[in-house]
Amino acid sequence: MILLEINNRIVEETLSLKLENALAGNKPDTVEVTFADFDGVLYHISNPNADKTKVMVSIALKFYKELQDHGADELLKRVYGSYLVAPEPGYNVSLLFDLDSIPPNKAEIVHQAGMLKRNCFASVFEKYFNFQQEGKEGESRALIHYREDETLYVEAKKDRVTVVFSTVFKDDDDVVIGKVFMQEFKEGRRASHTAPQVLFSHREPPLELKDTDAAVGDNIGYITFVLFPRHTNPSTRDNTINLIHTFRDYLHYHIKCSKAYIHTRMRAKTSDFLKVLNRARPEIEKKEMKTMSSVHGKFHHRLLQQSAFGDSAIAAVPREWAVQSSRVRPSDRHTRESHRQRQ
Repeated sequence: MILLEINNRIVEETLSLKLENALAGNKPDTVEVTFADFDGVLYHISNPNADKTKVMVSIALKFYKELQDHGADELLKRVYGSYLVAPEPGYNVSLLFDLDSIPPNKAEIVHQAGMLKRNCFASVFEKYFNFQQEGKEGESRALIHYREDETLYVEAKKDRVTVVFSTVFKDDDDVVIGKVFMQEFKEGRRASHTAPQVLFSHREPPLELKDTDAAVGDNIGYITFVLFPRHTNPSTRDNTINLIHTFRDYLHYHIKCSKAYIHTRMRAKTSDFLKVLNRARPEIEKKEMKTMSSVHGKFHHRLLQQSAFGDSAIAAVPREWAVQSSRVRPSDRHTRESHRQRQ
């Protein structure tokens, strides 16, 4: 299955183009780009104060205040350093790049700018991974409303970290396909013993959320990941965060792709059935149609017979007989003449 990109390609391509043009000595251009990402995230790339030598990348997350409670500001300062500036109005985080002073590690700077959303998410995971590594237990559960009706729960134990996604399925078909995907995740652990445990519950929240106000309903699903120390240690946690923070988008993306594939196969099968029905249609028999000219000819011949013979019996003789009787053989004519002479 396809893994969604954890970075934003529009940010990377736009910023990379500006830096390359500056290195080539070209005159800087104006940039003004606004675009959206998964989970209601909004990006804005612009020139602050109309200064073309400066490029600002800003991001707006509706749930950023909840991430701040788990150290999002500190993590971003650690990753971006001096590039992190006061956010522009309407946005939560802003990065400022000076085209007149481009650092030698240009590729790394561009890549980290594209990972801005991921790094905002990473703060909550790193916090609870550290709790598990330090053996802390009893810490309050993290609660992130990353969508209007969907929530992320993170809880640390001495031997594991539990991550629960609540998600809303808009259609009944999505529930069925989602269960199939979840079953595949369960089966995947048999093939790889290092994979985390994955649990799926429909309608009711899992036991970890039994005493909370977690949503309940026919279109509600809960996906639980049980992460063990092999997934949360410093050498592997970055890859774990990369994969797990996009899981909700990954699941719904593949549900939509599956439905599109099923619809395509249904249309193709319907087209094949129509071809079979067209081949099975019976051919219409061609019947000889009588025209008015043929009917008029027969009627005219009957009138001629009536005028020539009147009401005599010969008028009733069929046309075929009349034609045959008019054709008298020469031998019959000679016999009649000799008979007349004897008399």
